[in-house]
Amino acid sequence: MAFGLAVTQHKRAAVVEVTGRIDSSTAPQFEAAVQKLIDDGHNYIVVDLKQTDYMSSAAFRVLISAHKQVHKSTRRGDVRLANVSPKLMETFKLGGFDELFKFYNNQVDAVGSF
Repeated sequence: MAFGLAVTQHKRAAVVEVTGRIDSSTAPQFEAAVQKLIDDGHNYIVVDLKQTDYMSSAAFRVLISAHKQVHKSTRRGDVRLANVSPKLMETFKLGGFDELFKFYNNQVDAVGSF
């Protein structure tokens, strides 16, 4: 599956839908999309991983960096994850990131949680 990104802005949150693999070659594009949202003042971000089949350490670095940026005391934002496959969830658990992020079964619930 080819890598792709779609960014949509809702009333409550911005959503980044990722398709394909997020690895060292595609992570810079993922990071640029997320960073642009943060730079534009979006503090509530949902990353939808429904069509993501692989995430490298570079992808986790992007998520952790975004999480830190929107959690700064003056921003009080959050990065939440939707549609995480069981395979990817295992990776989150192995890295201990399952306690850092909130996970939702679908995009609607993730956006509605803000």
